[in-house]
Amino acid sequence: MRLIVGLGNPGAEFDNTPHNVGFAALDILAKDLGVVFKKKRKNGLVIETTFEGNDVLLLKPLTFMNNSGDCVFAIAQKYRIEPKDICVILDDVDLTAGLCRIRSNGSAGTHNGLRSVTARLGTTEFTRIRIGVDSPARGEDLAEYVLTKMDSATRDIVSVGIDKAVNYAKIFMKGENIDDTK
Repeated sequence: MRLIVGLGNPGAEFDNTPHNVGFAALDILAKDLGVVFKKKRKNGLVIETTFEGNDVLLLKPLTFMNNSGDCVFAIAQKYRIEPKDICVILDDVDLTAGLCRIRSNGSAGTHNGLRSVTARLGTTEFTRIRIGVDSPARGEDLAEYVLTKMDSATRDIVSVGIDKAVNYAKIFMKGENIDDTK
């Protein structure tokens, strides 16, 4: 079984913010698969489904970003999913809006949600798809930037990265490895 995790914060006030692009990607992925998030398990919304003959679990942690690892770890334990079979989709302020970067391991950088997942899993050996959301302006608070709604022009550019992330997630769901790319 493969686990696809979208990082974000629960609640409508966080919709269309840079920090919730992981949730946005999972919403599109679920729609493409013809499934909906309605089960709540281990403090997350989950969908159990198949994709091209492969068992897949989609997960949106409801623990808020900085504690995402608690939910990811609990779900991975419950379903006996190894870190190599986990793919986390998240925002990246160090990446140009609209781009995607895939890594099969590595540091969490400045991302607290990814840092939580890494700490709870006890490894960096899982796939992550980073969606570029641009950096805050010089002097702007990072937390405020990632939690502020994007304007329509930025949202349109970021949506290109979200669509790329969904396509990469589908490749991962088929059991294939994803090469490092933008």
